[in-house]
Amino acid sequence: MSFKDEVVVSFEATKDTFAEDTQVVKINDKTRLLRFAVVYGYNASGKSNLLKAFDFLKKFWFQKPSDLNDKIGIVPFKLDSHTPSEHTKFELVFYVGITKYAYILELDNKQVYSEKLSYYKSEQPTMLFDRRLENGQSVIAFGSSLKVSKVVKESITVNCLKNMSFFAASNQVNTSIELIDTAKTYLRIYVCSAITPYSDLTTNAKLWISEDEKVSAYLLDFLHEADFNISNIQTESVPKTLSKADVDYISNWVRQSGFPTDVVNKFIESESKEYRTILFHSVENEDGNKTYQLSLDDGEESMGTEKIIGIGAYVYSALDFDWFLTIDEIETSLHPKLLEKILFEFLKAENSQSQLIVTTHNDGLLDLTDDLIRKDSVWFTEKQKNGATDLYKLTDFRGINRLSSIREAYRNKRFGATMND
Repeated sequence: MSFKDEVVVSFEATKDTFAEDTQVVKINDKTRLLRFAVVYGYNASGKSNLLKAFDFLKKFWFQKPSDLNDKIGIVPFKLDSHTPSEHTKFELVFYVGITKYAYILELDNKQVYSEKLSYYKSEQPTMLFDRRLENGQSVIAFGSSLKVSKVVKESITVNCLKNMSFFAASNQVNTSIELIDTAKTYLRIYVCSAITPYSDLTTNAKLWISEDEKVSAYLLDFLHEADFNISNIQTESVPKTLSKADVDYISNWVRQSGFPTDVVNKFIESESKEYRTILFHSVENEDGNKTYQLSLDDGEESMGTEKIIGIGAYVYSALDFDWFLTIDEIETSLHPKLLEKILFEFLKAENSQSQLIVTTHNDGLLDLTDDLIRKDSVWFTEKQKNGATDLYKLTDFRGINRLSSIREAYRNKRFGATMND
């Protein structure tokens, strides 16, 4: 998309010890990872494209194409005569527990040229699989430390079409390769699809409210903080008849994503229900103290109420399940104080390995650096003269500790990432 040259976004923490107990996860003596990143930049500078990169990987890893002619979904940088025909490359370093993995992917919109997963049991990486394209066919090699039978290797290779990922292909084979499966499970379950201003947030929120009373209590706290007069949230499920075609479609779609049978069955069960959510509003009028019911499903609540319930439910779940969550333009339909409340609840959580990366135009959050937000959590995108996105962080700049206001420095273009005059 708007990335022409290599850029790096990293959750590695600096030596700063602010909010060490809640915002930094210590993996080992050498590695400290942040739980939060916020990205600033003017419109069309590439903020959303950064999150789309994560979202592309999530979909690519577990989506099975219908045939060899399906496009992968790669959009190269097009404001150049050379890059449209060049390959796109991703590198992802991540931890599952204390185990470090490295994943490398090189592809275009038609085929994968290389895909590799390694892990670190020492300073040097140990290869788990290495997939290459030879004569239009995927050729897969496994690490020497793995016990993979010839039958399994051939089955995965046959299923690995040139326009799909190794993970999607291995999901089609009934086998277990422990170190690879550990990484695959993390990427499938704990890395979430991106939330955009157009995402349907309330569907999942209603499901979670119906299953866990703690979610309702968590959301009510947000609503009370905003001075909403909502005293209770109630969700009930109504049976919905699914046709056999619907069940088959859902089953095939979920299985292609690599979920086990019990998860597939639970997903089908949830799809066979409609969730109706009522919000109870307590007000004082000429009749005294009264409580009235408004439906979240019939357009009776404001966009702000829907947004706070949806975002709040996702943040609660991210904390509960240690998700990696991305939210584009998180401030949309939210009062600045509500946005601060959401981030406060996320960032103050102890013993959580959840991670959140957001984009925003709300520069008021910059006033919270060293109060709520760490300086090494702040990033910027800027469109260069050639139309490409540059990505850099606040701590790349010297003298930031001497600034009286990070926000004012940003507005005065000290860090770029603003509209040109």
